[in-house]
Amino acid sequence: MPKKRNIIVNHLNQYYTIYIFTIILFLTGIIFGAIIVNSMSWIQKQDLYFYLENFFLNYLSDNNMAQTDLFKNAMLYHIQFLALLFFLGLAVIGLPIIWVLLFVKGVAVGFTVGYFVNQLGWKGLMLAFSSIASQNMIIIPIYIIASAFAMIFSFTLLQSIFSKRYKLPVIQVFYRYIGVFFILTIGATIAAGLESVISFKSMQMISDYFIKK
Repeated sequence: MPKKRNIIVNHLNQYYTIYIFTIILFLTGIIFGAIIVNSMSWIQKQDLYFYLENFFLNYLSDNNMAQTDLFKNAMLYHIQFLALLFFLGLAVIGLPIIWVLLFVKGVAVGFTVGYFVNQLGWKGLMLAFSSIASQNMIIIPIYIIASAFAMIFSFTLLQSIFSKRYKLPVIQVFYRYIGVFFILTIGATIAAGLESVISFKSMQMISDYFIKK
């Protein structure tokens, strides 16, 4: 256990700048998403609200079907996103795309929370919290770690190609890269389960109280 802890500490000490960069990039996306909400016209906001209201009133009413579909869709989405980051990390030219994907993910979170708060005030904050908080407490760190590892692996490939001092075998780093993404995929599956159970039930309770009334 102490050995594993030392490996993690050494890893963070070596690549902390990359993790800080990914976190700042994600937070920038959240801020940008909130700004987009304020730039929307009143008609656009009302059209989107009408769509969301129909979703809460219709989709959430079918417990079994909705929860099953939500779990499958969420798990498929998370796995596809992680797979995309994985393969982008294998290609050095994929670095800018990783940055864009992480930024867009932050925009999506910022827009969701910002829109609900803009339309419903503190009720919207509760609705946003119930719909995205539980799974995002897991999935956001997973996406940040996955993005950081993809970037690290790309930089490792660059070092192995252009630096004569780099002695660590790339295949060893690659196996570690696969192992990390495998663990992250398990975490993403757990997040999908939370999304289909906890978030679904929370959205039902909140929507019954705030939207149906």
